[in-house]
Amino acid sequence: VQLQASGGGLVQAGGSLRLSCAASGSIFSMDRMGWYRQAPGKQRELVATITSGGSTNYADSVKGRFTISRDSAKNTVSLQMNSLQPEDTAVYYCNLDWTSYSGILYRNYWGQGTQVTVSS
Repeated sequence: VQLQASGGGLVQAGGSLRLSCAASGSIFSMDRMGWYRQAPGKQRELVATITSGGSTNYADSVKGRFTISRDSAKNTVSLQMNSLQPEDTAVYYCNLDWTSYSGILYRNYWGQGTQVTVSS
């Protein structure tokens, strides 16, 4: 299984970006999906998660500005980021729990990161 993240880049404060992460491989079902980020010198932190049922959870710092969504048919998870601020600058990682056709649940599967830089 591979996770391919895209959509990062450089944006001015107040701008928007949309991140996408596509999973490929022998996936029976996508379970919890999420986005995390890691700024230089800081620990990786949760940004947002979404369950298979569509329940979402957000870090307080992004509530009202970021929206996570998923397309289970396409095995993708997206993060719409609005009103970006310099403190949102980080490498963003997608993360998921998934189940194989043999019924094995894999937790905390990480994709490669995508850089988001917000200039002031």
